Amino acid sequence: MRVAGRRAFIWTITILAAVLAVAACGRAPSDPLEGLAVGERGRVVRVIDGDALVLSTGQSVRLIGIEAPAGPYRDREGDPGFEESKRALEDMVLGREVELRYGGLTRDRYDRALAHVVTTDTLGPALWLNAEMVKRGVARVRVYPDTAAANELLLPLETAARDEQAGLWKGRTWPITHADALPDTFQGFQVVEAVTAGMQGAEFSGVACDVLLESSLLVLEIENAAAAYCQLDPETKIRARGYVRNLRMEISHPLNVEILETP
Repeated sequence: MRVAGRRAFIWTITILAAVLAVAACGRAPSDPLEGLAVGERGRVVRVIDGDALVLSTGQSVRLIGIEAPAGPYRDREGDPGFEESKRALEDMVLGREVELRYGGLTRDRYDRALAHVVTTDTLGPALWLNAEMVKRGVARVRVYPDTAAANELLLPLETAARDEQAGLWKGRTWPITHADALPDTFQGFQVVEAVTAGMQGAEFSGVACDVLLESSLLVLEIENAAAAYCQLDPETKIRARGYVRNLRMEISHPLNVEILETP
């Protein structure tokens, strides 16, 4: 196994081991978001979908590190599971006071706050909403380089939710699709498992390389922030997550690829 690929594998395992060590002690960290910048507070007056809400201050908030099913928009139908995901967030937080925690970029192009969100009142249990949505199986992990702080803690929660068939992992809403079974016309966020078949140079700015997959036309578009994966050996079994368009999946951060088995 090449050095960069081995480092990526060891790094992934180290993160997982650290999180499991905390769990083995029978307690969670007193504040898993310690060190992140503390942002605004407000009462949640509206839930847009499973990863977006609006505060009493008028500020819209996008929960970082997660991807929930999108709702209907204009002539587009909502994604499967949209209502269940939205309702789960509503049940947890509608009408409650929350605080934003920032781990990088604080606003997107729509002026939404990009944040981890924690409850601060006594109307219910103390909740880290981003983590709860993943734990309950109504959102999946999706990591961006500019808001990646604390996202590594979410991956073991997704694994547990998937193993337990929690929420949308039950049934056919969120199957883990093998790359060779993904329809050629598929567009949207997806999690796939695959075996690598090699690497080729990239044609696009900001892309370090393309990773090819066995028995599949899908290509992993490895962006510069995840360039270590350009050194993966062929026949490495992986789980990858990202937005798919024209048979290309964007891999924008190392956490969006998990090494499952090495040759």
